[in-house]
Amino acid sequence: MFARNFLFLPGCIAALAVFLFAGAMPSHAGSVNDLLSPGKVIRGHARYESDCAKCHKRFDKAAQSGLCGDCHKEVKKDLAEKRGYHGLRKKEKECRECHTEHKGRETGIVLFDADRFDHEQADFLLKGKHADEKVKCKDCHVSGKKYREAPASCNSCHKKDDKHKGELGADCARCHTEKDWKTTSFDHNKTDYPLSGKHADVKCKSCHVTEKYKSAPKQCSSCHKKDDDKAHKGNFGPKCESCHAEKGWKEILFDHDRKTRYPLLWKHRDAKCTACHKGDAYKEKLQTTCASCHRKDDDKVHKGNFGTKCESCHAEKGWKETLFDHDRKTRYPLLWKHRDAKCTACHKGDAYKEKLQSSCIACHQKDDKHKGQEGRKCESCHDERSWTKAKFDHRQSRFPLTGKHAPVECRKCHAAPTFKDAKSDCWSCHEKQDAHKRRLGPQCESCHNARDWKVWDFDHDKTSFKLEDGHRKAGCYDCHRKPESKKFSLPATCGGCHDKDDVHDGTFGRQCERCHDAVAWKNIRAVGRVLQ
Repeated sequence: MFARNFLFLPGCIAALAVFLFAGAMPSHAGSVNDLLSPGKVIRGHARYESDCAKCHKRFDKAAQSGLCGDCHKEVKKDLAEKRGYHGLRKKEKECRECHTEHKGRETGIVLFDADRFDHEQADFLLKGKHADEKVKCKDCHVSGKKYREAPASCNSCHKKDDKHKGELGADCARCHTEKDWKTTSFDHNKTDYPLSGKHADVKCKSCHVTEKYKSAPKQCSSCHKKDDDKAHKGNFGPKCESCHAEKGWKEILFDHDRKTRYPLLWKHRDAKCTACHKGDAYKEKLQTTCASCHRKDDDKVHKGNFGTKCESCHAEKGWKETLFDHDRKTRYPLLWKHRDAKCTACHKGDAYKEKLQSSCIACHQKDDKHKGQEGRKCESCHDERSWTKAKFDHRQSRFPLTGKHAPVECRKCHAAPTFKDAKSDCWSCHEKQDAHKRRLGPQCESCHNARDWKVWDFDHDKTSFKLEDGHRKAGCYDCHRKPESKKFSLPATCGGCHDKDDVHDGTFGRQCERCHDAVAWKNIRAVGRVLQ
């Protein structure tokens, strides 16, 4: 009866009555809600169809969107985080503005035009191959699932294309782009192994064999073992970066000057590492003495006689260039020709143990043409400038060289190297030049001097027979006729020379000067004077 009378009540009163009735009858709320429902809800909401409070709050329409979020938590989260299709909308709307309900089980309450939809609104911009017309929505959005459930990660769609077999993780975008799957954009410099030099041009598979990236070795020797075996045979250890750089395999970076106690200078800088390092460069401790590397060179030249301190004479600039300062480091400075002489010319044995004599004769005894007759002091005549040019001062001898004698070569007078055998008298050398044929004796120096052979300066007035008047004009041979008159002991009387001229036949005696004078033989002195 109540039900029948209820049907005849005015609409609002009836609705209010039903509402109050429903509030008073909680055990029958579902049936009442069904009576008040404007229509069937979609299939996904069917289980909540009798429970209006699940989606509606009495007398508060604004609360409806919040109730939607209680069920659709993923959408609520997008709104809170401002992402996804709902979170990126410029103007926030109530859910019911787009999603209307109570229109039947099969009604689509999602207003979506796939052909006109701007994918940028879904927080997943389609670029590169993704924007290609060949790519359809169904390729990513599986039927029966919500559009928002479509995977956003590359690996979700391209897991089959992952040649790395998951070793590099699911973030394909770190290396690949939408432009082309084969084109990579991975920034290796952001890893713990930046690529530089020649490594920047190398293909990935050259280091990442079998597409293994996480387990790729970082040591040089792991990739360049063949190169190391060819060049060093493993003797220099696995730390290739100690010497080599990515710029070029042949370029050496190892700073021998700073990282070792043996700086490389001159020729050593150009030498190859293997020239000194024959074995393991890290385990083998090389000796730093020159002889340890250059013993063969020493045996060839010095035969070990100069000791092991090669650096005393040689430098890295050149093996043939010597540095030994003989002038400062020894008591025998090298001058002139001695400076050009080879070390082995004097040092026949051990240069350090053998004590050489400093006298000339010690080295030049074979060169002594004097056969020892001039003594052992070669430096008295010779010096280091030239062995053949003597500096002997003849003025210090018993025969000073003057006049024409000064420029004469030694051998002109000293026919033999035994200088002491040389004669000091003029006639011994000038016998051929003696125009007098010994008539004036062998004492040439009595008349001649060294200035010129033709100039003579004998002063007869200084003898016991002074030349006066006509005697001064007489020639030497006028008086000195006999070659055997070596001592010039001629008679000083007139008769000694003028016996043949005595017309008196000795009647007036032999004192011709009583009547005659030296002006002319025919001149007769006054008788009175004579008588006196």
